[in-house]
Amino acid sequence: MATEPHFFDKCYQVARQIPLGRVTSYGAIATYLGAARSARMVGYAMTASHGKDVPAHRVVNRKGLLTGKHHFDGTNLMQQLLENEGLQIVDNQIQQFESVFWDPAKEL
Repeated sequence: MATEPHFFDKCYQVARQIPLGRVTSYGAIATYLGAARSARMVGYAMTASHGKDVPAHRVVNRKGLLTGKHHFDGTNLMQQLLENEGLQIVDNQIQQFESVFWDPAKEL
C-alpha cells in the first residue's frame, strides 16, 4: 500500500519523541496520529523499524505488557533495554505503568 510507509514514518517520528525511561502504547500513537483504530498498524511499524534508529522497545500494549518482545533479537532484549532505562518489569508487565506512561497527545 502506498500509504503504509508514510504512516510508518509518522509512527517513527512519534516513537523517537518518547523520553528515556518512559513508554507509550500502540493505541496512544495511533490516536495521536488520528487513526485511533490502527494500533495494530503501529505495531507493524514498530516491527519494521529495525535499523531505523527508533526506540521501538518503548512501545507496549495498553496494559503495559511487552507484547512485541518476540520481534527483538535475543530472548529478553526488549525487557533488558527497558530495565537499562530504569523500568521494572515483572512477568512481561511494566510495573507502575501509569507513572511511566507517556501520552503523545498530551506531550507533543
